[in-house]
Amino acid sequence: MAETLSSLAELQTSTLAPPSVEGPIHVQKIDKLGRAYATGKRKNAVARVWIKPGKGVATINGKALDVYFARPVLRMILRQPLVVADRATSYDLTVTVTGGGLSGQAGAVRHGIAKALTYYEPDLRPALKKEGFLTRDSRVVERKKYGHAKARRSFQFSKR
Repeated sequence: MAETLSSLAELQTSTLAPPSVEGPIHVQKIDKLGRAYATGKRKNAVARVWIKPGKGVATINGKALDVYFARPVLRMILRQPLVVADRATSYDLTVTVTGGGLSGQAGAVRHGIAKALTYYEPDLRPALKKEGFLTRDSRVVERKKYGHAKARRSFQFSKR
């Protein structure tokens, strides 16, 4: 009887002990259509990104990736999270992006793709975090001040 009580006590203490997991546990976030959704931001641009398993087709505001972002540098910026995660041709991307210029929109889409990848595959989070793709770039244009031509540029000074 005493042996069963001691084994019961050991069992209870071993099951009640918290698991030795470091950091928060991230779970997969997928909608009923099998897509992961994330919002990316950069400057004044906001990108809504949906990813789902596929052949690597990307549509941005209803246009092909090569048509919307014609400059190769912008396309390279978009591909960075997929290349780091080694998933360049594994997911189809559907993106709607508004606000800002093309450079800000490319940065917003990159941020959204990285976040959506972590929602679909939480194991990719450390690699994307290490490269800095999950951090929102908070730099925005400095506002214009009164008495100045621009944010810091003064009007031309005339001595006479």
